[in-house]
Amino acid sequence: MMITVDTFQAYLKEKISFIENNLVPALEQQGVPSALYESMKYSLMAGGKRLRPMLVLAVLEALDKPIERGIPFAVALEMIHTYSLIHDDLPAMDDDDLRRGKPTNHKVFGEATAILAGDALLTRAFSLIAEQYGERADVSASTTVKLIAELGKRAGATGMVGGQMADIEGETKQLNLEQLEFIHRHKTGDLLIAALRGGGYLAEATEAQMDALTRYGVCIGLAFQIQDDILNVEGDASELGKAVGSDADRQKATYPSLLGLAESKKRLLALIEEAKAALAEAGIEHSALSPLADYVRNRNK
Repeated sequence: MMITVDTFQAYLKEKISFIENNLVPALEQQGVPSALYESMKYSLMAGGKRLRPMLVLAVLEALDKPIERGIPFAVALEMIHTYSLIHDDLPAMDDDDLRRGKPTNHKVFGEATAILAGDALLTRAFSLIAEQYGERADVSASTTVKLIAELGKRAGATGMVGGQMADIEGETKQLNLEQLEFIHRHKTGDLLIAALRGGGYLAEATEAQMDALTRYGVCIGLAFQIQDDILNVEGDASELGKAVGSDADRQKATYPSLLGLAESKKRLLALIEEAKAALAEAGIEHSALSPLADYVRNRNK
């Protein structure tokens, strides 16, 4: 079935439910201290857009492969994303009290438990991929190794964590657009690219398709961040689940602070169009990935 902008919300609801039904079972392990387990579960199940796991499933659908093949990798991605949010909210980082409209993990469980919950989610993600794909006949050992390598690269010091470090170093400094985009290509974009490329590996995509998926990921990663920055200026705090105007309060470099709101919105639109062009080049423009790009642009939280 072709997914359009009009039917995308129903598709979104269905996929979020499917993903969330697979999250808690993946946490179940023998011997986890109860306080640690509750802390991990609290943040993993606190809601959210589930964009990264959804990208994995959307790529498999686009290339006519069963979405069930992507579940372990999709869940692992959401665990890594959740760990990054727990750590990002800590007093030593962004010092946030709210995440998705709820108290942040360290406000509920304490800083030490929050740090360990993030560590546990990160390490569980990699063991989950190895364990679950090791038992499947439809995913080769070579593909499993590629998934682990891709995720390690995109989530680590050369990817998301490196982007977070650059973000910290850039606080209160006058960054130019190139420096700002370096931060967001890594801090936000790399985990989205990992989702798309991981889905591509699982769907046995061609090199041309992998290149197109990577380009799409770069575009929607930057678009996602621009929309985040715009919402921090003119969004609704009750919908966002966090404070509006915090970027300006922290003197943080953002697209609106560098380009202004009007130019930021133009840049956002251009990136979404480029993302769709990448899909067209790969022959998968009629998949859910196209309206998903519009969702990134039009979201209000």
